[in-house]
Amino acid sequence: MRVLLIDDDRTTVDFMKTGFEAAGYSVCTAYNGKEGLALGLGNTFDLAIVDVMLPEMDGFQVVRQLRQGGRTFPIIMLSARNEEENKIHGLECGADDYQTKPFSLTELLARAAAQLRRAAATPAPTELRVADLRMDLVARKVYRGNTRILLQPLEFQLLEFLMRNRGRVVSRTTIMEHVWEYNFDPHTNVVDSRICHLRDKIDKNFQPRLLKTIRGFGYVLEDS
Repeated sequence: MRVLLIDDDRTTVDFMKTGFEAAGYSVCTAYNGKEGLALGLGNTFDLAIVDVMLPEMDGFQVVRQLRQGGRTFPIIMLSARNEEENKIHGLECGADDYQTKPFSLTELLARAAAQLRRAAATPAPTELRVADLRMDLVARKVYRGNTRILLQPLEFQLLEFLMRNRGRVVSRTTIMEHVWEYNFDPHTNVVDSRICHLRDKIDKNFQPRLLKTIRGFGYVLEDS
């Protein structure tokens, strides 16, 4: 299980990190809102713990933008403020739970485990859609309208990653890390080549064009 900890108090982060790693979790840390948001959008996590008072971007904004970016993993918010209004605001932004400071590590771990159990009980999606592009995750089939699109296994993985990140620009490096799971030379054209082949299959004979190149940044799959 991968956990993202976002808090500007390094003592608190070290305290949580030690406890979660001792409980068998893999932990990634961030010390400001923008860094935490970038990590949350660019990586796969099972749980996030987000402090409210963060530099550069507060915790409420981080949670809201994670949800807007399609991230569905459980989020527990932390705050030294115990006002009911703050708790309600956190939940309205998309948090699943709210833990006030100071807290016991035992309680936080218990809350985390409860959220993970609840998330595991929620059926995972069996289909992804962007406009008339449809991916059946169970049958491993892809359709554009009523037309079956035949993809190689790596092309399927690439398209799945893009569809799960619909509307979000993803860099070549991010694609390499999540689809190939290797760190390639950033100047290699392996991603561009695969994107070109995938675009021919899903866009060449269809409208609207869904797979777009954002020069200097990467690629985005979107229906607008």
